[in-house]
Amino acid sequence: MNKSELLDWLQAEHQQWQALLKQIDPGHMEQVGVTTHWSIKDLIAHLIPDAVRCIDQLQAIQRHDAETPPPPWPAHLQNDDEINAWIYETNQARSVDHILEELEQTFQQLFTLVKELPEDVQIETVLQGDRSYYFVLSGEQRLQPGYIFDHFHDDHEQDVRAWLTQMEM
Repeated sequence: MNKSELLDWLQAEHQQWQALLKQIDPGHMEQVGVTTHWSIKDLIAHLIPDAVRCIDQLQAIQRHDAETPPPPWPAHLQNDDEINAWIYETNQARSVDHILEELEQTFQQLFTLVKELPEDVQIETVLQGDRSYYFVLSGEQRLQPGYIFDHFHDDHEQDVRAWLTQMEM
């Protein structure tokens, strides 16, 4: 895979994401039950920090900074449950529109940074089952620009689709 193909894949994933969001009635975005305790709004807010982390890493590569940037959550948080709880609490007072706007800005920033990667950037493809995962390699760094989509597909899409089916009944 080359940079252009990676960008095409990211944009296709973004289009699929947008199509999924269009299936959701705006009045149901804050309805808990998509996962055990989360609404669609909560789930989207949960995905944003991973994309921000990737953006920070891509920017570090562009600056030729070998140091891995800190995560967007407090450094003392060590496990997924603590991080997820912090993300949830941090975003509870924010509106759905604000979260959706931030997500879209994050996607656009990600696309821009991938476009700005050198043409000869090394991209690794890892096949797991029926899915492919893509990693940008730069020196000792290995980052996953599509992690936001991969995480959604691997961990949340099934719940969202089941919730959408339930909402249609």
